[in-house]
Amino acid sequence: MRIGIPRETKYEEKRIALAPAGVDSLIRSGHTVYVEKGAGEGSHFPDEEYKNLGASIVYSAEEVFQRSDMVIKVHRITAEEADLMKENQILFSFLHLAGGEKKILNTLIEKKVTAIGYELIENEGGLPVLQSMSEIAGQLAVQVAENLLESTYTNGRGVLLGGITGVAPAAVVILGAGVAGTMAARAALGRGASVIVLDTDLRRLKNIDETFQKKITTVVANPYTIERGVKFADVFIGAVLIRGEKTPHIVSEEMIKKMKKGAVVVDVSIDQGGCIETSRPTTLSSPTYVMHGVTHYCVPNMPALVSRTASYGLTNSSLGYIQSIADSGLAHALIEDPGFMQGVCTYNGYCSNQNIAETFNVEYRRIHIFSTN
Repeated sequence: MRIGIPRETKYEEKRIALAPAGVDSLIRSGHTVYVEKGAGEGSHFPDEEYKNLGASIVYSAEEVFQRSDMVIKVHRITAEEADLMKENQILFSFLHLAGGEKKILNTLIEKKVTAIGYELIENEGGLPVLQSMSEIAGQLAVQVAENLLESTYTNGRGVLLGGITGVAPAAVVILGAGVAGTMAARAALGRGASVIVLDTDLRRLKNIDETFQKKITTVVANPYTIERGVKFADVFIGAVLIRGEKTPHIVSEEMIKKMKKGAVVVDVSIDQGGCIETSRPTTLSSPTYVMHGVTHYCVPNMPALVSRTASYGLTNSSLGYIQSIADSGLAHALIEDPGFMQGVCTYNGYCSNQNIAETFNVEYRRIHIFSTN
């Protein structure tokens, strides 16, 4: 199979879809890999490294798309990239279509592209590909917030996250006890902060209790407890995920208005629309803004801050799925793994994800694939 890796262009994305080890695995299996020139630079993987493994370096995104049977990306596809897709091509990416543009969805449907969203692939443990990025985002949320509390930042509250003897630590309140929320809790606790985690799922809260031996306060999330938590927080981290759907605004603007001046909000959910009403997407080069005296950090591709680690993590979690299609064909790979099939958003000219179809009012059809053997 011919597999293409274009250079990421959106939101100053610095990750690459496959680290050299992943490309090496595909080439050793007899597949052809096209890598756009400079695609690995942001993660410090030079073209020469890919070339030495047997990959072909090409000089434009157009060439990658035109020569490939399967295109592998990191960030959600842009309208320009969707136009470059060929009929019946396979696309792997963090699609987040529910929070994107309808015209992109329509283009993928019209071209009969099989578009597979990493964030929707399931296994018995949850969402395996998304998990690697959520682990990174959760840790980075605390690292970023800690810096934004410093007095060197224009709106900085001047608070040390872990406090000192006789001075209370900062209060870190996390909404969501999934992978990102749990990793954020671990990082904040490790820095000595006072940590509170809110979630509607008692099983997840129990896991937090047991994992951290009750060193973290767990609270059932409802409008009352969320409002109290937001008001109390020096740092508020939104880590809400609803699979395949746009994240609803759970934290209102009125709640944000009641926060301490100089407090920090990190909306990890922003790539799905954000769980905070005052959130809007920002970029790596201009990551923050102040509203109602509260510093907001809302970068959709936070893991790009540690692009090399993130590229390795993405490769580790996605390569098995890519290899399966390349080695066995699309139909066999999806039939053999129902959890993998959950990631398919468009297939054979229709939308195969009900939530996305309902979001954009397009026809939904349950995916039907028959073995070609």
